[in-house]
Amino acid sequence: MDIGVFVFDSARNTDPAILARRAEELGFSSYWVPEHTVLPVNPSTNPGSRDGPIPESYYHLADPMITLARASGATSRIKLGTAICLVAERNPLLVAKSIGTLDHLSGGRVLFGIGTGWSREEYAAMGGDFEHKFAQLREHMRVLKTIWSNAEAEFHGRFYDFPPVKVFPKPIQKPHPPILIGGGTGPQAERVYQRIVNWADGWIPVVSEVAQVKRGREALNRLAREAGRNPASIKVYAMCRAGAFRDRDSLGDLEDAGADEAVFWMPLHGEGDAMQDLEAISKQVGL
Repeated sequence: MDIGVFVFDSARNTDPAILARRAEELGFSSYWVPEHTVLPVNPSTNPGSRDGPIPESYYHLADPMITLARASGATSRIKLGTAICLVAERNPLLVAKSIGTLDHLSGGRVLFGIGTGWSREEYAAMGGDFEHKFAQLREHMRVLKTIWSNAEAEFHGRFYDFPPVKVFPKPIQKPHPPILIGGGTGPQAERVYQRIVNWADGWIPVVSEVAQVKRGREALNRLAREAGRNPASIKVYAMCRAGAFRDRDSLGDLEDAGADEAVFWMPLHGEGDAMQDLEAISKQVGL
């Protein structure tokens, strides 16, 4: 099983060039970062509960494209993942350019994790349509695939509309970097699995129990077979909550449940502590 690391990267802490290079040296397969461009001072929701303040660390997240570009320049093999890119809050022409450039310059190492996010206020501030976020997400992906697959592309849809244009560079990975959808362990899980089967390449669940992966993998396999798709074409990148699955036996259980890669969620801390945590994980899982 491949092992990756998810860094809750902040402009105030770890230099991604230093940490990603060390992760590559230790044998980690992938290096992932999240995204929040802006967040409200007075939120209607937050990632931990329905009420209360958003953790201060969320306000200081660095831009994922720039962070991964810096990590790319300091490494040569490790995969570079977004977990997740809030694509509906970005113009798809810019996303096509940014991801195409990152994949091109990194030698084809991008893992493009996407999702809808949870902040209604962030969506509004960034010009997204929160009430129709899943429809917007789907159309955004159609735009990206159209651009990446054609020298000239035009699109006329509900959310995006533009005449024939040229957008280069194209990604090295063909037809495009793997598109991975986050979520799928809650009430709307079946809908997430169906979206993955219909138009994505993999699943990124945040998990603390093996059963979460097992249920999702079984559902993806069932839906893929019903759609005439090979279930093996859908990869599962299990985002392991801090402290979870940090031993070989637990990883074996995760792999048996259907995960292709375990990605360890590192807590937010300073550069020295981050390096120590990275070293500790590599020893715990036997890299």
